[in-house]
Amino acid sequence: MSETLVFVYGTLKRGATNHAVLADQRFLGETRTPPGYRLYVVADYPGLVREPSDRRGVAGEVWAVSPDALHRLDEFEGVPQRLYRRDSIALPAPFENKEVFAYYYLRNTRGRRLLVDGIWPVRNPPPPV
Repeated sequence: MSETLVFVYGTLKRGATNHAVLADQRFLGETRTPPGYRLYVVADYPGLVREPSDRRGVAGEVWAVSPDALHRLDEFEGVPQRLYRRDSIALPAPFENKEVFAYYYLRNTRGRRLLVDGIWPVRNPPPPV
């Protein structure tokens, strides 16, 4: 069974509201993207976009997911409805030489609140490992 690496940055993170969607998959670690990515508040969830002028990046987690879980994530993220697109993302060590995917928000972000620190809040953060 081949796994796909996925970077999650919002409601799918540990302790967040929709974490159950991938809770049965393999957590690989926390990371932050290099500059060039931003998070916007879309509704009660964030949207990741590429933004060359960004200097901070976005905080998130990397998960190894099964083919079934990847299909579930695509459905959950609205890929068929073109709300998000799954595409590769560059991450620092220890993920720099691995193909990692993220879900990019495809709608207009005009008027949406920017999360300047690149961190989606989690109400019940996970315990330290």
